[in-house]
Amino acid sequence: MLLCSGGYGNVFYLSTNGRNSNVTAAWRCYKRGAYFANPCYTQIHPTCIPVSGDYQSKLTLMSESLRNDGRVWVPLKPGDTRPPNQIPDEERDYYLEKRYPTFGNLVPRDVASRNAKHMTDEGRGVGATGLAVYLDFRDAIERDGRDEIAARYDNLFQMYQRITDENPYEVPMRIYPAVHYTMGGLWVDYHLMSTVPGLFVLGEANFSDHGANRLGASALMQGLADGYFVIPYTLGDYLARNPLPPVNTSDDAFAEAEASVESKTQKLLSIQGDKTVMQFHRQLGQLMWDHVGMSRDRNSLKNVIDQIQSLRQEFWQNLRVPSAAHTLNQTLEYAGRLADFLELGELMARDALTRDESCGCHFREEYQTSDGEAQRNDEDYAYVAAWGYTGDEQAPELHQETLTFDHVELTQRSYK
Repeated sequence: MLLCSGGYGNVFYLSTNGRNSNVTAAWRCYKRGAYFANPCYTQIHPTCIPVSGDYQSKLTLMSESLRNDGRVWVPLKPGDTRPPNQIPDEERDYYLEKRYPTFGNLVPRDVASRNAKHMTDEGRGVGATGLAVYLDFRDAIERDGRDEIAARYDNLFQMYQRITDENPYEVPMRIYPAVHYTMGGLWVDYHLMSTVPGLFVLGEANFSDHGANRLGASALMQGLADGYFVIPYTLGDYLARNPLPPVNTSDDAFAEAEASVESKTQKLLSIQGDKTVMQFHRQLGQLMWDHVGMSRDRNSLKNVIDQIQSLRQEFWQNLRVPSAAHTLNQTLEYAGRLADFLELGELMARDALTRDESCGCHFREEYQTSDGEAQRNDEDYAYVAAWGYTGDEQAPELHQETLTFDHVELTQRSYK
């Protein structure tokens, strides 16, 4: 079997992923014996259109190419609500250029995202919600001319204007980080096979290529590598080396699986509580964003595990799913997806809690350098965290796959 079901970023409710993206296929495999590796590694993209209201269903990704010419800034003074074009340069904080003079606005995504969060936490965010920073093309237009900037970015500028009703040729864009990609996934070996024999996992559904971070276009690279260059050979090798006895629906495994699905379906429909699936999903997403998002800390992670467990208990006691089981019932489908997200969210928090270091997208507030950068602990945490399912409402089992580097020396990165 080849599993190519994508990532699980929608555990945060709001993400740049399609609304129907979910973890269910991978989660079923996890509960049948496949290890889930590095679940807390989530890439949060810095260049997205900010949240505009409580009932928004997804977020829109703007291209990272915009940071080639756009300058990121916020007002120097907290609470400055003047329109951006009325704030003079001496009252602007081009914070990435100031803090990272070598890389400036082109620092990696996790660095840009954390710094944007830091600005808004200080009360210097912009826009109606205060959860945004400016991406300004004024200087690039003055330097290169509007026609040149249009040749590079006009399609993106048009998309931004249609969504926000603001013209980025005339006023700065407002951007803010958003969940974009999940580096964690089902553990696989170099043949892309999971710990379940015969189950191969490709693309974002597996953990294999990215580690604690993801570089631009590497998801495309992984899809091409997995699909074109690896699986055609490793799958054929597996088929040639292993007997494949016929399987039919009279096998006990089919009856067990069907009974399990029927039982869960009836349980979801029978609750008849007061809260909708979307209400629960929003609550889970806010918990994940606040505590397992751009920065984490030990106390917060411990607390959110308890909160997710309580929310999951409420879900199974107070959920309301309308209609019936044997109709096209999208709410019922959504409820099943969310039930899996409620379990995954706890695993992500547990994974982040056990990794007492900062590395890549995993930033623990307790583990940072004197100037606020991520502080790794390669001696104790240079391993893949592969989690094994032990039963519902049971703590998962951690398996550590040590990372060894024969030709590359691990070093602390700096973008100063």
